[in-house]
Amino acid sequence: MDNSSPKIYTEFLPISRADMEARGWEQLDFVVVGGDAYVDHPSFGTAIISRLLEAEGYKIGVLAQPRYTDCEDFKRFGKPKYGFFIGGGNVDSMVSHYSVAKIPRAEDEYSPGGKGGARPDRSATVYTRLAKQAYPDLPVILGGLEASLRRFAHYDYWLDTVLPSIAEDSGADIISFGMGEHQTVEIARRLAAGEPVESITDVDGTCYMTDFDHLPERYVECAGFKKVASDKTAYAKACRIQMDNQDVVSGQIIVQKQSEKYLVQNIPAKPLVRGELDKVYALPYTRRYHPIYESMGGVPAIREVQFSIIQNRGCFGGCNFCAIQLHQGRRVTSRSADSIVAEAERMTHEPDFKGYIHDVGGPTANFRFPSCREQMLRGMCTGGKHCLAPTTCSHMIVDHSDYLKILRRVRELPGVKKVFIRSGIRFDYLMADPDDTFFKELVEYHVSGQLKVAPEHCAPNTLAYMGKPPIETFNKFKDKFYELSKKAGKKQYLVPYLMSSHPGSTLKDAVYLAEYLYKNHMRPEQVQDFYPTPGTVSTCMFYTGLDPYTLKPVFVEKTPEGKALQRALLQYYEPRNAEKVVKALKMTHREDLIPLLVPAAGRRAVQRSARRAEAADVTIHNDGTYTVRPNQKGHNGKPAHGQSRAAAPTGRAPSPGARFAPHSAPARKPKNDQQKENTTWKTGKKKK
Repeated sequence: MDNSSPKIYTEFLPISRADMEARGWEQLDFVVVGGDAYVDHPSFGTAIISRLLEAEGYKIGVLAQPRYTDCEDFKRFGKPKYGFFIGGGNVDSMVSHYSVAKIPRAEDEYSPGGKGGARPDRSATVYTRLAKQAYPDLPVILGGLEASLRRFAHYDYWLDTVLPSIAEDSGADIISFGMGEHQTVEIARRLAAGEPVESITDVDGTCYMTDFDHLPERYVECAGFKKVASDKTAYAKACRIQMDNQDVVSGQIIVQKQSEKYLVQNIPAKPLVRGELDKVYALPYTRRYHPIYESMGGVPAIREVQFSIIQNRGCFGGCNFCAIQLHQGRRVTSRSADSIVAEAERMTHEPDFKGYIHDVGGPTANFRFPSCREQMLRGMCTGGKHCLAPTTCSHMIVDHSDYLKILRRVRELPGVKKVFIRSGIRFDYLMADPDDTFFKELVEYHVSGQLKVAPEHCAPNTLAYMGKPPIETFNKFKDKFYELSKKAGKKQYLVPYLMSSHPGSTLKDAVYLAEYLYKNHMRPEQVQDFYPTPGTVSTCMFYTGLDPYTLKPVFVEKTPEGKALQRALLQYYEPRNAEKVVKALKMTHREDLIPLLVPAAGRRAVQRSARRAEAADVTIHNDGTYTVRPNQKGHNGKPAHGQSRAAAPTGRAPSPGARFAPHSAPARKPKNDQQKENTTWKTGKKKK
């Protein structure tokens, strides 16, 4: 490509029969179905798979967020020649639809106008079934994040039960797990060559269903669906087998029986090498959402990624709550400097580019190479070992020089004002680098006022279950960051990601974290409860109450009240959390922290609430009315002067969970016989 006059691509792939006909096509080869709105940008899986197939010479149509009440949308292009490639979307559809409290979300940044409801629950499964309903004889290859994380029998948080593999539930012919480029190209070529999909069982990075007689000769087997659904120890053991065999060098074929048939997972596909990654990111993406969404308010998800660059894939950090190790894998691969700089240069010619590149990163921004040489020869360590926790492995390759050279080249491009790093910096890896040149330039040039980091917690026990380093490592990083910021004459801040109620985190651990935040003058604006998404080690611990690597019990907070208390402690300074914080501190016998953690206004509100609770005795009657009897006592336990034990208001009982609050306060009663009468409220009116 001639960088002096870069081409700005404007042509989207067909989304309708009319688009096909405009290209002179009578039939597509493949239809690529996605759970997100059609955004032709390499941050979106649908865009990568569709452009990759296009580059292989196939006629491709994109079916984004099809209607899911029937299969008619899947017939929009007519019958494709070879089949469907289906993905659920960039974000798991259940996570997209529900908060961790299982409350439906109204917004979906990956849908037109940011509105929810454009895709169904469990979209990968629903789309696959509809494609099979539309054309029962056509192959369906199901991939993407949602399928990857559900390829084995798995705990489903939303139903609170164990479900079989998505291969069984959906009826897909092949499950493509991981990033998918190698698998997609090979499967497409073999289907186009006339090979029946039933015989395509030897592709790395895929799963398929078969019977006992057709199992491969060599494999490791984990407990089947029925066993793991009824035996939590078996579930934990199966989780370890699955995690220990996700490396392209050391991994073996895994077999797990489902309801009747067997799921076979082939070894993972090889990660794309540098030249292959460069080609994928050089494909002719328009880098925009399709114009049909303009009148709907666009697609909000494009805002952060439109002027961001993905420079790597994979993460050897291996946090137990993260899905990356089961999807992208733990081997880090990265693009060449020339490829990254060329993409940045193309951005500068886009009409709405303002001079700011929002990110040059990936799952972990400052990883460029595999963790160590041994990984390349023998594969990643198994048994739950972590490269960076509890300490940095002595075999670790720590080097920021290549990444630093790239950032320097990008920020020197004409038209570029600032280059930020907004994807996560792995601070423990940064602190392991004896050369602080990158750290200095990070602070000087690449922080947009705030830098996101993820200590996640501070309690030693909780951090160990997370697979994170001890808090002392973060403390050293924090002190160094503020020291360098001061020397650079900049007021910059760290934005810590923190998590409550992770398996292993007790209420005492949450109090310990709140005390740490107070002492370090940290007030996180955003915190999250642990979300048990399928396929992670932490979700296994949440469901089984066991560490899958030791089979020792793990404390898991599952009660709504306990989770609410832990979450409130992370934002102890908020007056709305005062009551919960005080309760948590009393339960853990840390009343000494109340004056420090609970604002004065919050303490007064808690005291008033306590007095109100003590001041009235509420009796709920069978007909749904309630009677409130004053219970105001003096210091000696007797009724206060001037008070009587006469019955006070009655009314309709509040709904479960509602606070008792009459619609209007009763007028002061005269001192006569009326004082013995009850006053009743129903729908806010005094009863005659």
